[in-house]
Amino acid sequence: MLSYLSLLLAVTTVQATPTPAPQARPHRRPRAALAPIVAAVPALEASVAALAAAQPDLEALTVQAPVLAMAASDLQMAAYSLAVAPVAFAAPVFFWDGDDDEDISEPRWQDLTQADVADSLYRAARQALNRSQYSRAAELFSGIRDRYPRSTYVPNTYYWQAFALYRDGSEESLRAAREALQTQASKFPKATTRRDAEALLRRVQGGLARLGDADATADVTEEADNVAPPVAVVPGVPPIGAGRPHIAPRPGRSYRLHNESCDDEDDIRIAAVNALLQMDADRAVPILKTILARRDSGSTCLRRKAVFLVSQKRSSETSALLLNAVRSDPDQEVREQAVFWLSQVPGDETVAALDSILRDPQTPPDIQDKAIFALSQHNSSRSGAILRAYAERRDAPEEMREKAIFWLGQRHSVENAQFLKDLFAKVENDDLKDKIIFSLSQMGGADNYRWLMDIALNQKEDMEIRKKALFWAGQGHNVDVADLVKLYDSMTDREMREQLIFVYSQRREDAALDKLFQIGKNDPDRELRKKAIFWIGQSRDPRAAEYLQQLINQ
Repeated sequence: MLSYLSLLLAVTTVQATPTPAPQARPHRRPRAALAPIVAAVPALEASVAALAAAQPDLEALTVQAPVLAMAASDLQMAAYSLAVAPVAFAAPVFFWDGDDDEDISEPRWQDLTQADVADSLYRAARQALNRSQYSRAAELFSGIRDRYPRSTYVPNTYYWQAFALYRDGSEESLRAAREALQTQASKFPKATTRRDAEALLRRVQGGLARLGDADATADVTEEADNVAPPVAVVPGVPPIGAGRPHIAPRPGRSYRLHNESCDDEDDIRIAAVNALLQMDADRAVPILKTILARRDSGSTCLRRKAVFLVSQKRSSETSALLLNAVRSDPDQEVREQAVFWLSQVPGDETVAALDSILRDPQTPPDIQDKAIFALSQHNSSRSGAILRAYAERRDAPEEMREKAIFWLGQRHSVENAQFLKDLFAKVENDDLKDKIIFSLSQMGGADNYRWLMDIALNQKEDMEIRKKALFWAGQGHNVDVADLVKLYDSMTDREMREQLIFVYSQRREDAALDKLFQIGKNDPDRELRKKAIFWIGQSRDPRAAEYLQQLINQ
């Protein structure tokens, strides 16, 4: 009885929230990849809290291993989703498609100084802009120049006024924004926002060009034409000691190669190409092709950004251009981004390109990884067939096969479910079986959960596989809690009984808690009683507290 009392005193102090089952989500858009991380963190935190709180009886928590493994798996897949779309989370200001510019980054606000007489007006202008009151913000920034012409804020007010007007978006506002930016360039060429102003001017000019402004059209075309020469004639990597690589310029224009580090000049150049792309894709695509054809180290950053712009305009050449970048570009990041953006380009040509990447034995595993993800985003019968064929390949890296199995699990189809069940019978690797079990659990459905229960009850299967199948089956509502309760008394394997105790702790039905009461009071196995009592201590049901109090008073 004293041992029970000490255990109860320990477990009743544990306030860990019962671990929820994770919901793996398909990667639809780059920004949505954060959702699995947010969903998995509470599960991981709850598991860690329970472990820390019950140190005197760590053995009782061994049943949590599936939850920890599940949380780690969910985080791993979330991290994978982040890895396949690196540029999506670091998209610079020029990544704008003309329709949704909510993610345009803004330069750092100028610090407020107590010595400047325009502080209050500058603060009010900032607040108006942050509240999307664009006309009001533009007036306030302009008013700083009128009221306080000697203020240190004056040089940058032109930029912020133009930014607010650009956000307003009307033709009149765009023209006023252009005038403000041009005035800043002539009067304050050393303003701290000048680089951002140059990129903003190209966006403004692109907007005016789409509205038919002749001057803007000419400017956008000229700027874009200046980005790259028609033919790159430089070696991929110049020999050591050799002179700087040479690019044959067009008459009347000069070009300079800069180092491989990404700088503001690249942002400005690619912003010019993007403006032309929105105005006249037929004029812009040849320039993008020229950029992607370059192999000098100075164009690396331009090529990294060009693959995104290529993917934004659907044409018969899009897939071919991206596939060529995957196969021939010397920069690893360019190749990986090209594969990722293939995931956003619909059509049979794109699926065929991705299939060729996976079939090529010389394709590195990290590129295969991105290609598998890209195929998972194409909702077509052919892309599904390619993923299934890859999952079956014995010569493919095991980790890549696991990724294919995972993404098949995100497609809720009878065909994929049956394929995974058949594949389970063929593979001998426990890690692959583990991924198949997880993927089927994500599909849901009564048939899939019955299959999971069959695996759990199959004594020929490995014990760990059976336990994982039981865990995931217990998370689904298609398995009736009454059947789970009956299963405990008929189960002969002690490890499976331990797993059932944990499954009961994850269910919210009264019958599951009643079963834990019964086990904690009557089970002949003392250790199993202790485990049941531990999980009763994690419940917030008022009946659990009454039950524990009764045990203490015995």
